[in-house]
Amino acid sequence: MKDILATITKYREERGWTEYQLAEHSGLPQSTISSWYRKNMIPTISSLEKICSAFGITLSQLFAEGDAAVSLTAPQKKLLDRWSRLSEEQQNAVFLLIDKM
Repeated sequence: MKDILATITKYREERGWTEYQLAEHSGLPQSTISSWYRKNMIPTISSLEKICSAFGITLSQLFAEGDAAVSLTAPQKKLLDRWSRLSEEQQNAVFLLIDKM
C-alpha cells in the first residue's frame, strides 16, 4: 500500500511549503496535519480532498503509483474513510478477516 503521508510530504516539499503553509492552503488545522505524522495516521477522505485541492491535484493523482491514474469508486472512498479511523490493531484484524474469506 502506498505511503500516503510520504506522498503528501513530497508534494508539500515540492512547493516549498511547511506543514503550517499546507494547513493555510487546505483549510485544515495545522494540529490535525501534524498529528497524522506523530500518530502515523491515514487522513480521512474529506481531509485528503482538501489536501488535493491545495496541491491542485485529484485524489487519483495522489494515490497513483508512478504514472498510472487511480479512480476510486464511491464504495472504495467510503471504505478508505472508515479504514483511516481504525487503529493499527483493528486494521490487522480486518486483514486477518479478509484473508480467511
